[in-house]
Amino acid sequence: MSDEKIDENGAVAVPVLTRHRNLSTGWRAIVITATVIVVFLAANQLFNLGFFVSYTWLDNEYQYALFGLLVPIVFLIFPATGNAPLNRVPWYDIIFAATTFGLLVFFFMNAEKIIDNGWEMGAPEHIVVLGSVLWLLVLEGTRRAGGTALFVIVFIISLYPLYADIMPGPISGLSSSFSDTISYHTLSAESMLGIPMQALANLVIGFLIFGVALTQTGGGKFFIDLAFALLGHVRGGPAKVAIFSSGLMGSMSGSVISNVITTGVLTIPAMRKTGFRASYAAGVEACASTGGVLMPPIMGSTAFIMAVFLNVPYITIAVAAIIPSILYYLALFIQIDAYAARNNMPGLPRDKLPKLGETFRQGWHFIAVFILLIVMLVYLKQEVLAPFYATALLIVINQIFSKSRWNLKDFIEFIMATGKLLAEIAAILVGVGLIVGALSITGMAGTLVNDLIFLAGGDILVLLIMGAITSFIMGIGMTVTAAYIFLAIVLAPALIQGGLDPLSVHLFILYWGMVSFITPPVALGAFAAASIAGANPMKTGFEAMRLGSIIYFVPFFFVLDPAFILHGDISKTAVLFVNAVGGVILIASALQGYLMGVGNLHRSKIFGWPIRALMLFGGLALATPGGSNLIPVSNLELALIALITAGSAAALAFIFERRARREISLL
Repeated sequence: MSDEKIDENGAVAVPVLTRHRNLSTGWRAIVITATVIVVFLAANQLFNLGFFVSYTWLDNEYQYALFGLLVPIVFLIFPATGNAPLNRVPWYDIIFAATTFGLLVFFFMNAEKIIDNGWEMGAPEHIVVLGSVLWLLVLEGTRRAGGTALFVIVFIISLYPLYADIMPGPISGLSSSFSDTISYHTLSAESMLGIPMQALANLVIGFLIFGVALTQTGGGKFFIDLAFALLGHVRGGPAKVAIFSSGLMGSMSGSVISNVITTGVLTIPAMRKTGFRASYAAGVEACASTGGVLMPPIMGSTAFIMAVFLNVPYITIAVAAIIPSILYYLALFIQIDAYAARNNMPGLPRDKLPKLGETFRQGWHFIAVFILLIVMLVYLKQEVLAPFYATALLIVINQIFSKSRWNLKDFIEFIMATGKLLAEIAAILVGVGLIVGALSITGMAGTLVNDLIFLAGGDILVLLIMGAITSFIMGIGMTVTAAYIFLAIVLAPALIQGGLDPLSVHLFILYWGMVSFITPPVALGAFAAASIAGANPMKTGFEAMRLGSIIYFVPFFFVLDPAFILHGDISKTAVLFVNAVGGVILIASALQGYLMGVGNLHRSKIFGWPIRALMLFGGLALATPGGSNLIPVSNLELALIALITAGSAAALAFIFERRARREISLL
């Protein structure tokens, strides 16, 4: 339990997190200066400004510059331990930050020489020494930003080239000396400067800046007010508000935890007021916030890295995620409606809710920015530049038309928040790059792919189940991005070689990595929501697991048939979508024990659970795509199975419901 306090509006105050230091004016000035330079360098590189003198940096020069400006900030803002001082920067952190900056200035100045001399495959001795120091500092930065579990995994795998040749067959690889390993990690375009850092430097950075601007200008409050105005008065309204607001905010911010904290402080107390249990309310918020990160147009940093991996435009990833995210939120909505109906939970009084017209008048600029972002992503195909234009428009409109326009202090806080977020993400991604580099230099990825196929006996369904379990386990111990990158190298090629669609496979890995946010034992999203609700964390985790259960099935749907992600004939997609919607409604109703048009599925103590089991089975049969090698039954046959099982369950439930109502009327 946490020590929250409830304010006069009934909102729960989020416990103050002391993860960041309170920096003095001098240190804040350094962070602000570094952040401003980073944003300028990013704009210069991505808009191809050439520093206004037609001078272009090499890719590694640009990446070393961002690396050197951002990662040192981690040592300033993240304490080394829980007992480290929070009101001052200790001497050792100053040394760490200064050394990291100095080393990267050196590598930046020698960037062209590194390429010309091929140092990544064998550097001079002094370069190896400097690289070794940088490697140690990157590990420490990864520990502070990403946690101890990620640090341990990165540390062990980054040294894998040293002992790859003595490992058992399936995980053996080519060995390298320590000097060659360090050279490859620090100087090549496959490790610290590999895909994760490339994605940050060229694609993710703009969306991270936009997410901070959205939060700082009051975007979270607007989406919550809009959701309350539209849905607050209906049955189970506050919970439906959580779905709507967290989905919108999550799709714009791309972070599960920040989404929970932003929207949960208002939605969870509102749910509690209308009768929702604390753990249930927290579970709803955790599921809604997790789904928001998987919903277009902005899906979190991992989706951008996926675009780099697959070498496709980001909008391709976003479009592919539309139907899966609709199914996820539909299941959540139906379950909440069923729960509210079964427990007679009304909405909030209309006079207690924001007025829709007033909400739009105060927050129309968020809709305008949202439209600009969509147009630039979908129609103009300007995914790299879109968030910069959207951020600029948002700030300009906020300053001219909004009542909450920024003053100088607000601008400074915006820059500080941007710098902290960019530094944290950069430290994690540079550390994760060490995993990519180790797997690349040893050649282990290719060997492991063949071994995985052999272990699965060539059975793709077995390989998919292995992949789901592995993704979930990796998602517990690592960040979603780290888990995705590791499995995209090791597991995805095996599934693709088995004949599955590449984009479906990568989305499958991403979805199963996200499952850990709502699944115990380490359900971070659920635990964050539980701290706001004052609920038991584990109980909240299991509630979230049930509410978000469709997320365990949807990845199998689009892997079995890529039509679910809009790959293939549109008529087939339409049929599968309609079937899936019907199946999801049945699944959600079975999980909550209430079906619209029928009523309570659990009126009979003897037949209640069998009725729900039959309906769940029928829902899965209807939603699952057929006609493939893995599912040899046709869609029509699956629909007939669903009709027989779910139909008979609904008929029995209807009979018991009518009987119960007659008995109540006679009392």
